[in-house]
Amino acid sequence: MELHFPILLDGATGTELQKKGYAGGISTEQWVLEHPEAICELHNEYIEAGSDVVYAPTFGANRVKLEEYGVFNQVTECNHRLAKISLDNAKGRALVAGDISQTGLFLKPIGNTSFQEMMEIYTEQAKALEEAGVDLYVVETMTSVSETRAAVLAIRSVSDRPIVVSFTAEANGRTLMGSDIAAALVIFQSMGVDAFGLNCSTGPDQMIPHIKRLQKYAEVPLLAKPNAGMPKTVDGVTVYDCGPEELASYTKDLAACGVGIFGSCCGSTRDHIAALRQEIDQTQFLRPAPDFGGKIPVATEKELFLLPEDLEIGKVYPCDENLEDYCEELEDDDDALFMTLEIRSNEDLDNLEDFQYAITLPLCILCQDGELLEEALKLYQGRAMYAGDLPEDVLVPLANRYGLVI
Repeated sequence: MELHFPILLDGATGTELQKKGYAGGISTEQWVLEHPEAICELHNEYIEAGSDVVYAPTFGANRVKLEEYGVFNQVTECNHRLAKISLDNAKGRALVAGDISQTGLFLKPIGNTSFQEMMEIYTEQAKALEEAGVDLYVVETMTSVSETRAAVLAIRSVSDRPIVVSFTAEANGRTLMGSDIAAALVIFQSMGVDAFGLNCSTGPDQMIPHIKRLQKYAEVPLLAKPNAGMPKTVDGVTVYDCGPEELASYTKDLAACGVGIFGSCCGSTRDHIAALRQEIDQTQFLRPAPDFGGKIPVATEKELFLLPEDLEIGKVYPCDENLEDYCEELEDDDDALFMTLEIRSNEDLDNLEDFQYAITLPLCILCQDGELLEEALKLYQGRAMYAGDLPEDVLVPLANRYGLVI
């Protein structure tokens, strides 16, 4: 399925379900299964207001989050039922997105989770949503590049449906985990996602500067799903200070920055969506068209880099237990870390997984084993380059899947 822009998403789910009776104590997903009429009513409000896409209430329906509420071995059943509620209710009036978000786990060595384990968690949820028949996937409210990569690779292992990725950004343009949102954009658009953007965090006025910066590097349509302003407490009640008309007034500015997917997050209502619909119908969408000036955009997990196309290979380091020390040896004027992977052993992969956090310059991999190269690309949480003479039929699929620069 191909997405046609501009697209209007739905509004808030959590804050609206609270108005319909959700009071916590159990997961939102469990509550919706006990009160399916609430999500149907909410989706109907958004569809009638003009939403092209509504989110299935599967935000936290991964194994880790469900187990936090004492729900074990029910990932497939929960996602099947939650998606079916949304699909049966929408009945073709709007597309239904499988909604995927954070697990809260951290990769080694910061946490105790391997990247393979994280992928398995997301694959379980994505497979269930694919079986249920969702129209597309939204990986949203993300703060970690590694978690998001695991989710995107998991989805791609079971589906060829569109994928939209959405991060939250701090005032400095970085995620809570310290990644530059422009680096995240480069990583995920190179992995073939259909759109990339920001949701939650702020109101539309504070989101625009971040969207303008993303526009410089975007090759895919951008997404903007801001909160309805910033929350305030009035008489003990949390309220949001951006009304429907004010929120919709930013539509033209966002569209001029390459935003092709619009919506609103916390605090928004059907009135916000209706106001957005009216503005979108009068606004021209401009697809982003960046000019990198002959440079190649690459990224570590944290930073974006633009490198010359004629980059020369410098000193080559082995991927051994001293990788962290090698990274410290690099000088400020070095363009990249040139690292070789040996065919003889998988020890290099263990070292890469353990020490990749230390890689602060772009990574260029030298390797003559296609399978080993793919495993390294899976583990490396940035956009890497390749130098070597592996055949095109090996490298092109890796470029498409992991964003590898050949």
